[in-house]
Amino acid sequence: MAETGFPGTYSTTTVTQTATTVTTNIRFDPSYIRTIPGMLKIAIMVLNILGFICVMVSEVNWHSRANWFNFCAMGGFWITGILLAFYLFHVIEKLYFVPWIMVEMGYCGLWCFFMLTASAACAAQGSLFEAWAAASFFGFISMIVYGVDAFFKFKGWRAGEIAQGERVRSVQKSETVGTPAY
Repeated sequence: MAETGFPGTYSTTTVTQTATTVTTNIRFDPSYIRTIPGMLKIAIMVLNILGFICVMVSEVNWHSRANWFNFCAMGGFWITGILLAFYLFHVIEKLYFVPWIMVEMGYCGLWCFFMLTASAACAAQGSLFEAWAAASFFGFISMIVYGVDAFFKFKGWRAGEIAQGERVRSVQKSETVGTPAY
């Protein structure tokens, strides 16, 4: 702590040190599936494939609304599947210099909006085609899961977390106590 120049006033100095530890070798680690983000990714993949199947078994699977829903469902299925594989094999940790939390937050937010529009498009015709009504149900649930995942990524980004690996913070606070001069 240093004197600020005025008699009897002192300042406190706080030093924060952050160390990021990552292991850059590729390895299979199935424990990620038991975490909340892993379960969300599995849920998204299951919901997207169920919605895709529902649209594909309908008699009008060639319609533009069906094509938009299928693009959103299968795009989300494959992107989420690739991200899940990256986490399972610690590719995310190997590529630690990529801001994965922000990338995933943007992806989940965008796909939340995509699933909203695709599910609403199918729901508008759901009274005519029951398969589309079922697809829109799975799409709306998928939209909610994408939104929850985006919210968790936002909270992690605000807290300064990294996507995979370990970040250790240590705070050192020094304070000098003195008698003020009168």
